[in-house]
Amino acid sequence: MLEVELRSFITKEKHSELLDFFRKNSESLGEDAQITYYFDGPHDLRIQQSAKHSKVWLKKGELHDEAREEIEVKCAKANFPLLEKLFLTLGYSVSIKWFRNRHSFNWNGITVTIDDTKGYGFIIELEKLCDETDKDAALAELRAAFSKLCIQITPKEEFDKAFAHYKANWNTRV
Repeated sequence: MLEVELRSFITKEKHSELLDFFRKNSESLGEDAQITYYFDGPHDLRIQQSAKHSKVWLKKGELHDEAREEIEVKCAKANFPLLEKLFLTLGYSVSIKWFRNRHSFNWNGITVTIDDTKGYGFIIELEKLCDETDKDAALAELRAAFSKLCIQITPKEEFDKAFAHYKANWNTRV
């Protein structure tokens, strides 16, 4: 399966406005405090601890691409320190620690996440899971949804720049 997603940086005020909108106009999928560790290496390899579980996941392709294959393995929440120890023992090093509060919604078949990431900012992300043959249709649907919300999609290059800055400075921001 491909994760097809588009995202935008938003202001704190827009963050609150969108939470109000989606609480009234969609199905809440819950709120979650997440800790994510990104590992150095040739692939986008991460571990995450949430309120419900821990997981290891690999995203193929380039960071912030509109569509990427994901491989995800869920574990017990308590296994997060073991996951970290496993990857450190294998020679990986943690390149970023990411602390995020996420609100998730199902809005007409689109997964909406509204994030507040400590030291990084406020983001809305719209996502659909599909196979390769439906990728273009999913992207068109997500673009139309952003238009309906009157939100400009932040270009990939802007996310790449912000991520590089966060990566270089995350340990002074959290």
